[in-house]
Amino acid sequence: MATLKEFEDALREQGMHMALAILERLRERDRAKRSIAPARRLTGRKMTPDLARTILEMHGTTNMTQQEIAFQLGVNQGRVNEVIKRGKWLSDDPEAPEQVAREKALARMDRGVGVKPRAGGRGKRAGKGQEAEGRPKRRNQAQLDLGDL
Repeated sequence: MATLKEFEDALREQGMHMALAILERLRERDRAKRSIAPARRLTGRKMTPDLARTILEMHGTTNMTQQEIAFQLGVNQGRVNEVIKRGKWLSDDPEAPEQVAREKALARMDRGVGVKPRAGGRGKRAGKGQEAEGRPKRRNQAQLDLGDL
C-alpha cells in the first residue's frame, strides 16, 4: 500500500496535473473542516486523578485524537499523552514525581526565583539608532559593509 506522498509523487511523474489539483482542493477542504485549529494555545487546567481518568475513558471509548481530547477538557496535549502513554497523574500520591515537580515549581514561584525584575520601569526606550543602557548597537549579521570584503 502506497503512502499519500508516494501517490502524489507518482502523479507528478506521470504528469497528471489535474489529479494533483484535485488532491490539493481536497486537502484545502479538509483543512477548512478540521474541528481544531493546529497549534492552538490554551491555558491549562490543573491535572487531577479524576481528570486523568476522564482522559483515559475518552481515549478508550471515543475515536478522538489526543489533541481533540485536550481541547475538549482544556488541558495541554502533552498532558493527555503522559496520561495515555505513561499512566501519569492517576494517583493522589503526594510523592508521585509529577506532583513533587509541581510543588517545587510552585515554591520557586512563591519565592520569586527565576523572575527578573524590570530595570528602569516601562516606557523608557532608546531613540532611533541608539541602544538602551549604553549597550553597543547590534549590526544585522546578514548585512555586509564594503569594509567586510
